[in-house]
Amino acid sequence: MSIRLKIVLVILPVLIASVILVGASSYFYASTGITRIARDFLDFKAEELRKYADGQWQILVENDLTGNQDMVQATQLGVEGFARSIVRSATEKILAFDGEATLVMATEPVEILEEEKEALLQVIQSGSTELHTLTLGGVERVARGFSFPQYRWFFLLTEERDTFYRDVMRITRQTAYVLIGAVLVSIILILSFSRSLIKPLRKVIDSMKSIILSNDLTERVAVEYHDETGELAHTFNIMITELEKAYSQIKSFAFKAVLAQRKESRIRNIFQKYVPQELIDRFFENPESMLVGENRVLSVLFSDIRSFTSISEKMQPDDLVSSLNHYFSVMVEIIMGRGGIIDKYIGDAIMAFFGAPVKHDDDAYQSALAGIEMTEAVKEFNNQQLKAGKPEFRIGVGINYGIVTVGNIGTEKKMDYTVIGDMVNLASRLEGLTKVYRQELLVSESIQHKIQNLLPYRLLDTVAVKGKERGVKIYTLKKELSDREDKGWKLHNQAMDLYYTRDFSRARELFNEALSYIPDDYVISLLQERIKRYLETPPPESWTGVQVMETK
Repeated sequence: MSIRLKIVLVILPVLIASVILVGASSYFYASTGITRIARDFLDFKAEELRKYADGQWQILVENDLTGNQDMVQATQLGVEGFARSIVRSATEKILAFDGEATLVMATEPVEILEEEKEALLQVIQSGSTELHTLTLGGVERVARGFSFPQYRWFFLLTEERDTFYRDVMRITRQTAYVLIGAVLVSIILILSFSRSLIKPLRKVIDSMKSIILSNDLTERVAVEYHDETGELAHTFNIMITELEKAYSQIKSFAFKAVLAQRKESRIRNIFQKYVPQELIDRFFENPESMLVGENRVLSVLFSDIRSFTSISEKMQPDDLVSSLNHYFSVMVEIIMGRGGIIDKYIGDAIMAFFGAPVKHDDDAYQSALAGIEMTEAVKEFNNQQLKAGKPEFRIGVGINYGIVTVGNIGTEKKMDYTVIGDMVNLASRLEGLTKVYRQELLVSESIQHKIQNLLPYRLLDTVAVKGKERGVKIYTLKKELSDREDKGWKLHNQAMDLYYTRDFSRARELFNEALSYIPDDYVISLLQERIKRYLETPPPESWTGVQVMETK
């Protein structure tokens, strides 16, 4: 047996095995990649459909229409229309089933056979979002599902199995042809060139192995022949040179990435003292979006220290700053603990909002609790002030809930993440009215509507603040009431109902009865003075109980 034949017999099985492994690996990665793309596309559609359905449901929630079946069905039809719009092939179907595997929506008609329902029901009950192969309408289909509990539906995005795996089957055939061709070509090449190539190739291979084992990219293959083998060695040297450059660049990029990460961490640590952490995260994720404002429904809180000028005149500057910083620390801790964002300090005043950049379902409730806790915390703060021989702080808090514009406002050199709009102005006016009504906390009727079953409240008046003609009911709140306060507040609210219906005599009787439970109440005294005037000189027929205020 010749040495050439021995080489062929030794190398050929290895080469064939290598070709098969490479081909099989290529087939695996190609088929896996195509399948993953198809699956990702199906997942993308599923996610888009979920987002659309969530958006439709959110519209119902925001408009308190979730109990209106006609509106729910209208959104379901909208979801069906959207599902039809994302179908991209004649064999693709998007279906929705109820908990009993009954078809409730389909982009194309399909008849589910009885023998198919058991497997379908298992998928629905499991709520699985993985790919499944199901037989639907007598056709084997690949399906990806997800639950949408708001409708009690389970969506299935399906494609015929043959269509879904069509490219994979084509790759399978092509890979088989390539493997057969590669093996045949390998045999021919080995037979033709084994004698002339074996010796120089061995030297090149030895050099290559040395580089691989040593991981030394500075080593080069010796170019000893002026033929294809020499060209191979020369090309390999060029490749190693480029790899060495790339490796150096990778190390440089990695170093820069570490520096950038540390820099970002430092920036976060610095700026989170000035702006919310959520806002910093959104900025790093999408800097351009932070330059755009948006309309949001949220709560706005204003607080102010009463007669701060008089207080400042009685204190040394360092004592004043120390007390003010301590006061701000207490107030800010409460606001942030309730999910609020400090917008700004306006002298001795605090402006905060609840509901941006992250919205919560209970923003109005949390803002009301923050206002109550602020008024309670001032009492402990004042105890410390008195012990230190310093004057007490008296505060007023006003809270409103409504639509505002929120975003970065300013210039490229200086911006503030803040809120603006009429709702903000009304919150400021309510804070000013705390002086008029001698209350620590005033909230608007929009706040009261959101939390009327959660906290005890007392209606104080209906006012039209400066610059506005429409009246707004104003309330005060507490976390809890004593038995006497509870009776007094209930009588007060009953009296207010009579007051607005012009039954002034009966209203006065109830106000007097309420005073027996909450004596020396300034608001009741104020209302009794009005009632006295109205009994002597009744108000005009157009009277609605609105008091026009000039408070800034």
